[in-house]
Amino acid sequence: MTEVVDIMVEGGAAKAGASMGQALGPLGLDMQKIISDINEKTSAFKGLQVPVKIKADPKTKTYELEIGAPPISQLIKGKAGITKGGRQAANEEAGKTGVEWVGNISLSDLKEIALSKKDSNLSHDDNKLLTQAIGTCQSMGVKIDNEFPKKIKI
Repeated sequence: MTEVVDIMVEGGAAKAGASMGQALGPLGLDMQKIISDINEKTSAFKGLQVPVKIKADPKTKTYELEIGAPPISQLIKGKAGITKGGRQAANEEAGKTGVEWVGNISLSDLKEIALSKKDSNLSHDDNKLLTQAIGTCQSMGVKIDNEFPKKIKI
């Protein structure tokens, strides 16, 4: 019987932590070998969170790895050169809620990111994919070509 374990790891830097140990330990697999294989296959996504699916057969001690594409927010962070998105911040003096703008990305980079997610997205319409990516920038506090995401017209 095949067991499936879904984890998120940092590209090229997976470690034997508690969550991975709890998921893989009962299967009796060579965890160091799995981690080494994951790091090798995710090295292109260094610094980004990457979804990994491990399909393991505990009887034969064999496994297969499926490396997914990082979430769009991770790709935006990579292109914008930021470590985390902005957060909603209460402005107590004005009594308003605002967004902390933490980075900037070019529209061409954002289009590239949106189209890279085409195969894994329910929408295959390029404009809808780009609209979703613009919304992600808005939520993360990332400007597009130094403009507020809501002002971008596609």
